Amino acid sequence: MKLPHRQKGSYEINMTEGALLGKLIQFSIPLALSGILQLLFNAADIVVVGRFAGSHALAAVGSTGALNMLIINLFMGLSIGVNVLCARFYGAGQERDLSETVHTAILVAALSGVVLIGLGISLSRPLLQMMDTPADVIDHSVLYMRIIFAGMPASMLYNFGSAVLRAVGDTQRPLYFLMTAGIINVLLNLFFVIVLHMGVAGVALATILSQTVSAVLVLVCLMRCEGAYRLDVKRLKIYGPKLRDMARIGIPAGIQSSMFSISNVLIQSTVNSFGSVAMAGSTAAGNIEGFLFTTLDAFTQGCQSFVGQNYGAKKLDRVRKIVWMCVVLCTAIGAVLGVTAYLCGKSLLGIYSSDPEVIAYGMQRMAINSALYFTFAPMNIFSGAMRGLGNSLLPMADSILGTCVLRVAWVYTVFALFPSWQMLFISYPASWALTGLLAGISYVFVKKKAVERLEQYRPRPQEAE
Repeated sequence: MKLPHRQKGSYEINMTEGALLGKLIQFSIPLALSGILQLLFNAADIVVVGRFAGSHALAAVGSTGALNMLIINLFMGLSIGVNVLCARFYGAGQERDLSETVHTAILVAALSGVVLIGLGISLSRPLLQMMDTPADVIDHSVLYMRIIFAGMPASMLYNFGSAVLRAVGDTQRPLYFLMTAGIINVLLNLFFVIVLHMGVAGVALATILSQTVSAVLVLVCLMRCEGAYRLDVKRLKIYGPKLRDMARIGIPAGIQSSMFSISNVLIQSTVNSFGSVAMAGSTAAGNIEGFLFTTLDAFTQGCQSFVGQNYGAKKLDRVRKIVWMCVVLCTAIGAVLGVTAYLCGKSLLGIYSSDPEVIAYGMQRMAINSALYFTFAPMNIFSGAMRGLGNSLLPMADSILGTCVLRVAWVYTVFALFPSWQMLFISYPASWALTGLLAGISYVFVKKKAVERLEQYRPRPQEAE
């Protein structure tokens, strides 16, 4: 039975019919704003500790980012599998499969969050020591990281629940939920740090409390939805076939993200060798770059969801249009936003710190990464398109080879020969460009295989008697 088309007043988007550009923008802009609000959680932490707790606290918060994502990303990859499966079942009108995927996803999210609490609390200090985190920073970093991981169940539930809503085209309500949580986060940051003088513990506590609010809101939303993706807590169950499909798509995506994080941990370890002032400058610049990434990643997720729905509906001609539209759009947006961020760099970095040395280090990083950020777009779009078609292995292989291996090799060869701050960060655009080329070639192969799979299931015309 086919799911109903989007009704007036509904938050859903019918991605399989009508003009593509308007719907893609309608989907992606709220998603970009949602991602920006999520970054503001961390940005609020960084700004408050940088202004009111000093550069050591700023370095402590910033030094945990790559390591946090290294531990979290494998589990977060499963939410990509949730998004792809839900989009495909929704596009194909397979209501029972959609419902089973939703209930499996929410239970897996809760269990993943519990596992992450144990991993984050037990591994924080030894991993930070392996990264050569300076002695004047490490205690604050461990404390911040442990508190953040105590809130992982809420973070997982929000992200998995949002993945379900994105699959049916609803990016507006997750935005509203994050706006609410973001306001709470900022107010709690100011209260815990300025009034109670809690330092890094205060900003971490504010973050997990606000994440809990957003998780509750998204779960209530799913429980009140109409249709096959409605959540019924009494039906929470792990359906084996759905978990396997979710893992088949999500685990390679999680490994891909984790490998990114491994290379970023190596870069962060090298940044640490320049001292706490350089760490603070890199933290501030990296946070600004995060806003660029989030904006482009919104279109990647849009590409993934649109491709998933149209592949489920067997409309491959629309798949081709979606992918190339997103490549052109994201490259142009990346160029405009990246150059603008660099030109406004001193003012933006000044929000995080008033120290001229911190700003100088940040500007040197932005001159390379932000100004060349448009090279990131093709890599991300082609990877999202392949996942939408059900293939996560090739995007993973492309990223490991083109990004992770190149960055590691760069640190131990080019950077070792020319150990400068600028030479360290040239590894980013170089790896983006190479991975984009590999991903483009892989997409052509994956698209061909997807066409062949649909041809196999297309009913043959009856022979004339």
